[in-house]
Amino acid sequence: MKKNFPLQAEGKHPDRVLEAIKHEIRKYFKRERSREVPKGVDFWDFDCKVGLTEDKAEGVRVSGVIEAVDAAAKTGAASVYVEILSKHGVRVIKAQDEGADPDSLEN
Repeated sequence: MKKNFPLQAEGKHPDRVLEAIKHEIRKYFKRERSREVPKGVDFWDFDCKVGLTEDKAEGVRVSGVIEAVDAAAKTGAASVYVEILSKHGVRVIKAQDEGADPDSLEN
């Protein structure tokens, strides 16, 4: 998703416009995560960017997209650019301590 969301709409309260943008972003994440993952892939991961324009967009974590949109709205901007690209995610297993007993580790 690469989209420029207007934060002000004629005849609508700015808070309702902001909530509609957040809803659309959450709906996109949910739709992408429900897609079937290809063989050899554990989950869907996302590359996210948020900014006032496409040129000024900065990379953020998935959990920070909504907060970044809120921050852009608080600046009084007319619009906010959101870019969310899905990618394949593979779980990375952390190495265990060599001296630790594997039976004593908590799961």
